[in-house]
Amino acid sequence: MEIEKKYRIKKLPEAYEDFPYKEIEQGYLCKDPIIRIRKSNENYILTYKSKYGIDPNISQTCVANEVEVQLSREGYMHLKEKIDHHMVYKTRYLIPLNKGLTAELDIFKKYLDGLMIVEVEFPSINAASKFHPPDWFGEEVSSDYRYKNAYLSTIDNIREL
Repeated sequence: MEIEKKYRIKKLPEAYEDFPYKEIEQGYLCKDPIIRIRKSNENYILTYKSKYGIDPNISQTCVANEVEVQLSREGYMHLKEKIDHHMVYKTRYLIPLNKGLTAELDIFKKYLDGLMIVEVEFPSINAASKFHPPDWFGEEVSSDYRYKNAYLSTIDNIREL
């Protein structure tokens, strides 16, 4: 199960470029349930996400059942030809937070240039509900569909947000 909160960025944290990062491209084959392909550096992944069986009253966080399967480069390239809409391109910086948590700072590229979002994944719903974001986090957008990558893949630029 994936439990996360998502925020806009108020200001970039100091020295964020010094942290480990991943170059990510991802595309969507289906939106309900979500079937996504992702290239993260040189790793290729097929992801299935579903809300099936999740309590609909959980509103503070994004919660989904998630299964990831490794793909070969060839399999990824084959599926990439079949995606709906646009590929999403971003650099993801992995910034340590308190209590063993990690801020995943996404700085989007190409048609989404200028968009910055940070996500934090949690070990439990309880941990998510007790989370106090750092000062550089902005407005929480966990429940705002416009900041889901599947939706971002359907727009042509960030003025559509």
